Amino acid sequence: MYQYTEEQIISMKKVEATRAERMKNLFPRMSAEEKEKVLKENHPDYIESAYETLKVGPNKGDKVLHELADLLQGKSRVLGKRINLKKPDYDVDVLVIGGGGAGSSAAITAHANGANVMMVTKLRIGDANTMMAEGGIQAADKENDSPSIHYLDAFGGGHFAAKRELLYKLVTEAPDAILWLSKLGVMFDKAPDGTMITTHGGGTSRKRMHACKDYSGAEIMRTLRDEVLNRNIPVVDFTAAIEIIKDDEGKACGAVLMNMETKEILIARAKTVIIATGGAGRLHYQGFPTSNHYGATADGLVLAYRAGAKLLYADTLQYHPTGAAEPTQIFGALVTEKVRSLGAQLVNKDGNAFVYSLETRDVTASSIIRECKQRHNGVKTVDGEGVWLDTPMIELIGGEGTIEKRIPAMMRMFGKYGIDIRKEPILIYPTLHYQNGGIDISTDGQSGVENLYVAGEAVGGIHGRNRLMGNSLLDIIVFGRNAGKYASEKAKTVKIGRMNLDHVKAFKKELDEAGINPVKFSPQLLPNYTRQPSI
Repeated sequence: MYQYTEEQIISMKKVEATRAERMKNLFPRMSAEEKEKVLKENHPDYIESAYETLKVGPNKGDKVLHELADLLQGKSRVLGKRINLKKPDYDVDVLVIGGGGAGSSAAITAHANGANVMMVTKLRIGDANTMMAEGGIQAADKENDSPSIHYLDAFGGGHFAAKRELLYKLVTEAPDAILWLSKLGVMFDKAPDGTMITTHGGGTSRKRMHACKDYSGAEIMRTLRDEVLNRNIPVVDFTAAIEIIKDDEGKACGAVLMNMETKEILIARAKTVIIATGGAGRLHYQGFPTSNHYGATADGLVLAYRAGAKLLYADTLQYHPTGAAEPTQIFGALVTEKVRSLGAQLVNKDGNAFVYSLETRDVTASSIIRECKQRHNGVKTVDGEGVWLDTPMIELIGGEGTIEKRIPAMMRMFGKYGIDIRKEPILIYPTLHYQNGGIDISTDGQSGVENLYVAGEAVGGIHGRNRLMGNSLLDIIVFGRNAGKYASEKAKTVKIGRMNLDHVKAFKKELDEAGINPVKFSPQLLPNYTRQPSI
């Protein structure tokens, strides 16, 4: 069971003492100028020393984090291997790389359009960030809301940097995405009269968050996985894509695969390819903990980049404001934003609120970092420091039983360590959560490489430079279905030319000319948690 330190107990008593006053006087929202200041001074994206300039590839001259640069300019896993492209092990219309929500949505839609589809995933279907999403999925489908208001919220929350045509597609197709999921069997929270229950998220001006308690992603992934299996769509698991194959016209036409256990090399031939490999949290940029699943290592970005696809906003990441700071066993685990939307408040060691709890995620995370690093008002923990998320406020506002009814997974996660979030606040600190940037696509989901499509977190530009809660579960559905639709339709007319890996050799030549001699294989595939020898 978790044991609080004496300092934490003293601080917790201050939180309790200020609760009544904070209930009456909520912390005011920041001005635009205040937001800009706290971001520039505290957000990890603004730490210049964390970045380097790419020397090769489609984004030559752009800044990316060191960890990503090592992979984008890394050593291909196919170099030096004898690979026979003339005898494919698999031959399909549409190859989907990735087994999460975006990949499943794409596969289902392509299959419904008559395509011969295959999914390949380095872990298992469902081992994805989708499964770990908790708070909900946005859609403007209530009378007091509209896609245009949803658009304005998301566009402003993303610092007006989103590709407008992608964001337009996201918000206008959101209501149909909810309907599609409902018809597949997703059990959204509903009132007794059957009306869907919706709540606010950070940066939203309307209650448009549809949820399945606080395991929304798991419920959506359960339903999608069932549909994939019910359709008998082949899923090749524990098999990673390690290189995109192109034909003599420079079009994507398959992938080199590697069995994760035996290291056997396999060839998949396909008329179109969909990258749906998810995020990058397990690269632990700048040493941050992460809420991401074990396989989130930016594979899709590496595969697409070496094939010639341009990246967009690859320099920006989302650090979720509330990752668990203690107990250390769950350090970095996601504490869903829904906890704050139900009324929990962020307070410092003296029990004082220091930020409006539903500011956009980047502003909230930056404010927490400022409170700990600049103002020295954080609470010491085993792994560093954090601030309090005052969860008992939820039941003071919503009534007894609200926590167990609306966020049971959170209650269980902390309850395992003897912490009753109905009675005790919890310690949190920002955790690496989302890859804002990714592969640049057009509205049909196609990258700069013909016949190479992208969906989900591997896409850049949908959310701009910051994502609002609930728009990720939405984009995996909207853009997963989008990629599946267009890739399957395109496959009907594709004629594959001579398959080759010439682009890999060309990229190696670029590296040589730039004086880069990489030793790190890319894509990385899995995180490395082995202890490094001390020097």
